[in-house]
Amino acid sequence: MKLVMLGAPGAGKGTQAIKIADKYNIPHISTGDIFRANIKGGTELGLKAKSYMDKGELVPDDVTIGMLLDRIGADDCKNGYVLDGFPRTIPQAESLTRALAERDEKIDYALDINVPDDNIVKRMSGRRACPKCGSTYHVVYAAPKLENICDKCGAELVIREDDKPETVKERLNVYHKQTEPLISYYKNEGILREIDGTQDLEKVFQDIISILG
Repeated sequence: MKLVMLGAPGAGKGTQAIKIADKYNIPHISTGDIFRANIKGGTELGLKAKSYMDKGELVPDDVTIGMLLDRIGADDCKNGYVLDGFPRTIPQAESLTRALAERDEKIDYALDINVPDDNIVKRMSGRRACPKCGSTYHVVYAAPKLENICDKCGAELVIREDDKPETVKERLNVYHKQTEPLISYYKNEGILREIDGTQDLEKVFQDIISILG
């Protein structure tokens, strides 16, 4: 079972990807993990990627896809995998489709966790983090016992830069321009499945299971 997770930042696709990986005993593969593993291992592709990252430049698609293909060729991917954070653009999706076709393989489903922008801004701007111990909270869904105070260490909670409404809106703008077109791409491929991500986390997961069987 080879899956691609789609959805805007904050839609919960990462959480669902981990749950899917656990249930079906397949690896959860994020591009961040692949980059870190290759850079730490000093692989040829990892060194190439690092040279771009050190200059603050985007890593070219051919380098990213090279690392990804190495990863999905590993023994633990024989029964499938969940891709989280890749592809991000149409050219990346096309390159992945071609590369898999050369191996007589294909993506089985692209799962789109659909959440309106307003919901995402509310969700993410409600997050709070402890700068001291790293604990995370949400003012609505997982509030601390004392307002704005960490339950574990008593430090004052903060809003991370990534969770500020203006930052969230900017990330959503980038998503709509670059990544949202993948929904149409995978719909045309006949493998897109859309899930209502505004529901309770467990209900979203049950909807995914009903698709995957």
